[in-house]
Amino acid sequence: MVGLLPAFVYLIPRQWLFDEGYTLCLFHNIMGQECWGCGMTRALASVAYLDFQAAWGYNRIVVVVAPLLLYIWLKWILRLINDVNGKA
Repeated sequence: MVGLLPAFVYLIPRQWLFDEGYTLCLFHNIMGQECWGCGMTRALASVAYLDFQAAWGYNRIVVVVAPLLLYIWLKWILRLINDVNGKA
């Protein structure tokens, strides 16, 4: 199920993610300032749509987070494949 997470993110309507509105960030709601993670969901969704310029605009840390998440996801998928092949 977790292996399908990138597909689910891609299928979320873009208006839900990219419309400026209420934020769930506790730090932003209390302090009134953006934290280092603010915009990361929109940045990762932009990467999923291959819109790297928008991703950079939402949160520049995406250049670190997106490759790490891709690595972890691929490693997880390969481990699942190896487990299935090893038990068959």
